[in-house]
Amino acid sequence: MLQDGKIYLGTSRNPDDSNNKGEYLDLGYANRHGLITGATGTGKTVTLQILAESFANAGVPVFCADVKGDLSGIAAIGEYKDFLEKRATTIGLDPYEFQEFPVIFWDLFGEKGHRVRTTLSEMGPLLLARLMEMTDAQEGVLNIAFKIADENGMALLDMKDLRALLSYMSEHSQELSGMYGNVAKQSIGAIQRDLLVLEQQGAEQFFGEPALKISDIMRTTPDGRGAISVLAADKLMMNPRLYGTFLLWLLSELFEELPEVGDPDQPRLVFFFDEAHLLFDEAPKALIERVEQVVRLIRSKGVGVFFVTQNPLDVPETVLSQLGNRIQHALRAYTPREQKAVKTAADTFRPNPDFDCFEAITQLGVGEALVSTLESKGVPSIVQRTLIRPPSSRLGPITDSERKKTMTVSPVAGLYDEDVDRNSAFEILRKRAEDAAKAEEDKRRREEEDDEELQESRRWTLPGFGDEDDDDYDDRGRKKSSRRRKKSTRSRSHSGRQTVAEAAMKSAARSIATSLGRALVRGILGSLKKGF
Repeated sequence: MLQDGKIYLGTSRNPDDSNNKGEYLDLGYANRHGLITGATGTGKTVTLQILAESFANAGVPVFCADVKGDLSGIAAIGEYKDFLEKRATTIGLDPYEFQEFPVIFWDLFGEKGHRVRTTLSEMGPLLLARLMEMTDAQEGVLNIAFKIADENGMALLDMKDLRALLSYMSEHSQELSGMYGNVAKQSIGAIQRDLLVLEQQGAEQFFGEPALKISDIMRTTPDGRGAISVLAADKLMMNPRLYGTFLLWLLSELFEELPEVGDPDQPRLVFFFDEAHLLFDEAPKALIERVEQVVRLIRSKGVGVFFVTQNPLDVPETVLSQLGNRIQHALRAYTPREQKAVKTAADTFRPNPDFDCFEAITQLGVGEALVSTLESKGVPSIVQRTLIRPPSSRLGPITDSERKKTMTVSPVAGLYDEDVDRNSAFEILRKRAEDAAKAEEDKRRREEEDDEELQESRRWTLPGFGDEDDDDYDDRGRKKSSRRRKKSTRSRSHSGRQTVAEAAMKSAARSIATSLGRALVRGILGSLKKGF
């Protein structure tokens, strides 16, 4: 039943129960991506689980999101259940063995797994603008902010870095507008308000260091199995835009960091994008184009991407056309939109003359799916109605104690659990502000000292202030009277003690002088009169 180089998905069923055969996914075409769709409760999560198990056993690392918490059981050995044994017997899976798998738990909030972080610089303005639902004007200002940071060697690592840079831009908006175009304070204010909302949604814990290394989600065990990275997404789903943006960032990082390998015998990594509609809901055209580009080109990096969603209409046609491997669980066709979704799903398969795809999709049971995978030369196989194989690991979630034990022995234990805050834009701008404030204070102090010296020099050049040249001070710092002032004081004191005789003589002298002056005046006037 199991074959080298292939993943066993299940066994197809023909209407007459004859010529049943195993359905496989060729590892060589797993990097051509895939789609897993179906209504809630039809078995999509179990299909994802058995695919992750099979890739891991083949030595391929896996990254997947655990939206409901059910996928965590992949870290524990399976348990006997009647319906599992029955399914294994029905499809001819013999032997059916239980197994546990090497799992690394991750969590953006650090509660149910190792912390996952990235920096604002790595996220980039495009994804960040999408995350914050910015207008074109606000996105333009954000692009300017990233350019200023790059040109000035300021790393944007966390939220406080961006807040500090935006404050700087607001203070110098007029100057920056002349260099980069319009940097409106209104747009900066709107971005600052959006940052506050983003922080309340938990994004502040996502941005920072140490940032996730791509190599840590591409690990293999000493026995050659691929590690399965499981992202705890139950709490993250409360902010679906952050969830979608994070997974798109991760895809972009894989695309940018991994070298070209062409079409390898098996993928280097398989990436499962659960609840994929959250990525595309109300997404701008530029973002959808980015997703299409990454999905189309990341194949040559050896990465396979599988989108998991309820409805094939959730995925844009430009992206849907890139997905070569299809697993379609049951869909309901009660409303016109649901009927359109069923028709879309049916039309994407290579028809099987033994049954009608449209009817089959609405009649599939739990754990049953229409399967079409790429075969030789990349040609899609004829669609088959398939019973999906049972998983080897545990169905359902593990306990909290089991999760903690798994995290304790994890190969990345201790690498991401503590925050690191190195020198970045916030510290650089704060240092500049402090230096500028200190320089301003020094300048003000020098100006005050210069003014005091000028006033002092002017005071000493005024008449009457030269008498204080001989001032001196006692040992307590009190000013002593100058010698000149003492002489003046003695003179005044002596005149204050003159005798009565001296006073009378002065009075008589003043009277004589006055009389003599009058006589001289009369004489002169008299001579003048005689002349006339």
